[in-house]
Amino acid sequence: MVESMTGERASELVRMARELGEGRVSARGLAQEALRRIDATQGTLNAFRWVRDGDALRDADEADRRLRAGERGTLLGVPLAVKDDMDVAGLPTAFGCPGDFPAKRTDSEAVRRLRAAGAVIVGKTNTPELGQWPVTEGPAFGVTRNPWNTARTPGGSSGGSAAAVAAGIVPAALGSDGAGSVRIPAAWTHLVGIKPQRGRISAWPEREAFRGLTCGGVLARTVTDAALLLAAVSGSHTGDLHRPAAVDLVAALARPPRRLRIALSLRPAFAAVHHRLHPEVRAATLRTARRLEALGHEVVAEEPRFGPVGLTFVPRSMSGVREWARRVPERRLLDGRTHLNARGGLLFGGAVLRAARAAEGPLRSRMGELFGRYDVLLTPTTAAPPLPVGALDGLSGRETNSVMITACPYAWPWNVLGWPAMNVPAGFTADGLPLGSQLLGPSDGEPLLVSLAAQLEDAERWFERRPEGIGNVDEAAA
Repeated sequence: MVESMTGERASELVRMARELGEGRVSARGLAQEALRRIDATQGTLNAFRWVRDGDALRDADEADRRLRAGERGTLLGVPLAVKDDMDVAGLPTAFGCPGDFPAKRTDSEAVRRLRAAGAVIVGKTNTPELGQWPVTEGPAFGVTRNPWNTARTPGGSSGGSAAAVAAGIVPAALGSDGAGSVRIPAAWTHLVGIKPQRGRISAWPEREAFRGLTCGGVLARTVTDAALLLAAVSGSHTGDLHRPAAVDLVAALARPPRRLRIALSLRPAFAAVHHRLHPEVRAATLRTARRLEALGHEVVAEEPRFGPVGLTFVPRSMSGVREWARRVPERRLLDGRTHLNARGGLLFGGAVLRAARAAEGPLRSRMGELFGRYDVLLTPTTAAPPLPVGALDGLSGRETNSVMITACPYAWPWNVLGWPAMNVPAGFTADGLPLGSQLLGPSDGEPLLVSLAAQLEDAERWFERRPEGIGNVDEAAA
């Protein structure tokens, strides 16, 4: 059914599901290959914090049993990875932090849905400490590197998931996005990354994550795979604070968009740091705009009225850091910048935090005016190409904030609003570093974004280009 709805569009998930159903491959064989690829790249890319090895093979054997019994499914028997801020029974959830964390007894709701669909979770991917930075590095696990250029970061905070997918270790992975943490690494590793509507992917066992800023998201090489994975893990738990109306992402893959009116913005929301849009990033975004025009859409330069969105972000973000830091078994091991942000969470708590939450409604109304005149907003995903490894080493909290806001000023407002956003590959720098463009929509707008991105992908065929050398485990195996 899924294959017929997506037609001939490229999809590794559909291909794997078909081959599993036809008996041409086994779930155990796919899991063994994914585990081999982890082992082959871990010393260089370092994408994984925890690898499930024997547990993954036992899950694969169960998937093979279900397949032999005639069961079929898009994810049944497919090896996938999840970010290390999601609970997987039997493994710790360290969220990038050092220290001795206890193993979790139960899965988070998103992971439970993956397992119910028959996916084989091969491991948990690296993330910076409490997901705070757009690089995936830290004393707890070392440095996660970009498959396109190992001297560069894959981004963060879902950098391990991005590196694993870009390198071909797994066809898709779950991440999370609190200020661009899915979209930034997707842009910097030539992937599709979707941050859905807040609550689309359950945050349970949390009622919400980081005061509503953070939600689960997906990374894949193609729009189809990203949409199929998102559809599989979408759904609410009874304890969730945010429970959006259901949307049909699979149908959106087969439905070309009508002629859309698209706003193009190159200016980010205000922040107390000077921004400079890298000329190659600017050129890539303008090229995406021209391609959308060639597909029949109207693209109009329009700068959104963001308003004081930054003032509402900081209290919620720091409060989330403080809440999470209090759970860490050995807090003395945390980065000094984490302690600083946690103290900020105390300072910006109480009435300040309540005011920040109360401002969300007026900000939505202010930004919603744009979507009375336009269907989609197009912006760069980042202001710069992938940062060098170690770009944040040794910096103070203020210096760190300056570097990361300068490089990544475009993604975070949509976390405040809670609306869906999507990175699509937008080409490369002259040095071969990936770049991304961002498609932003209104509440519950994922189907429109998926439909538009699929149309763009059919024209661009970005999935045909993969990293060479150590980043491409298929090539390394050959």
